[in-house]
Amino acid sequence: MRKAFSPDGAVAVGPYSHAVESGDVLYLSGQTPIDPATGQLVEDDIEIQARQCFRNLFAVLESAGLSPGNVVKVNVFLTDMGDFPRMNAVYREQFEPPFPARTTIGVAALPLGARIEIEMIARKG
Repeated sequence: MRKAFSPDGAVAVGPYSHAVESGDVLYLSGQTPIDPATGQLVEDDIEIQARQCFRNLFAVLESAGLSPGNVVKVNVFLTDMGDFPRMNAVYREQFEPPFPARTTIGVAALPLGARIEIEMIARKG
């Protein structure tokens, strides 16, 4: 049996849970830069989009009683690897050292025309 978590007002663009708990590990689905208040993508700027992805992800963490300090792995998907330095600057603001493990992957396209999608794995305790 899966235990799922979703913050109030979260927007899903498909049939998935925002996060699923397995033992002491929480797997967070990828979040695109959708503003939950409007259901629309935020501005077409990588820094603004990255910050919105993190706001969405951190809301999911909070709904599970966790914080950014519980994150152990992050996967970032970018449609333009030229955005890497600016995404990286925003990423650095989100966590304290030691930083979570991370993979950044260039992809051809993302849902709804987003420039970035981020997913995380967090651990309780």
